[in-house]
Amino acid sequence: MTRVSFILWALMLVTWCVMRYPAMRRARRQKTRVDRRSTLDVSLLAFCTFALVVMPIAWRLHLLDVVADRGQGLLPMILGTLTGIAFLWLFRRSHKDLGKNWSVTLEVREGHQLVTQGVYAHVRHPMYASFLLWGITQALLIPNWIAGFAGLVAVLALYAVRQSREEAMMRETFGAEYDAYCARTKRLVPGIF
Repeated sequence: MTRVSFILWALMLVTWCVMRYPAMRRARRQKTRVDRRSTLDVSLLAFCTFALVVMPIAWRLHLLDVVADRGQGLLPMILGTLTGIAFLWLFRRSHKDLGKNWSVTLEVREGHQLVTQGVYAHVRHPMYASFLLWGITQALLIPNWIAGFAGLVAVLALYAVRQSREEAMMRETFGAEYDAYCARTKRLVPGIF
């Protein structure tokens, strides 16, 4: 069952890459008006890549030398698959709704618009929510306490640092319009948080 779990995780990773590639190409063509990227920001993104991609592969290649392995049951594999499907759907939907306004770091594009439709009508940070779902998916599908939970830890660290900086940048850019948007939406979970 461990092998099947890893294959499911790998398929989700490949699907994520296929979804992300067009957005990355589009983003490179967009001119940036405000760039709040920092060394910390880039370091946290690198940490996420390491935790969400490198650690599970290192575990599967036995580079962790079976440290902290745990058994893999059918229920975590099913829950991981369902969570992974939700992650990929929300990730794709977030990109589609953002369109040209998306960037990998803290940037405001030329002609940037405040997106408040689609999934953004319900939560302010659906992309972060999708990454949190990815971290949960990995914790369920990778039966190793270190490699399995590394992604969730990295995403939580990224969110904790970037969320307030991103909201400050949006507030500075869109003012009262952004404040009104914040008043009617939650950060990650509709109606809750």
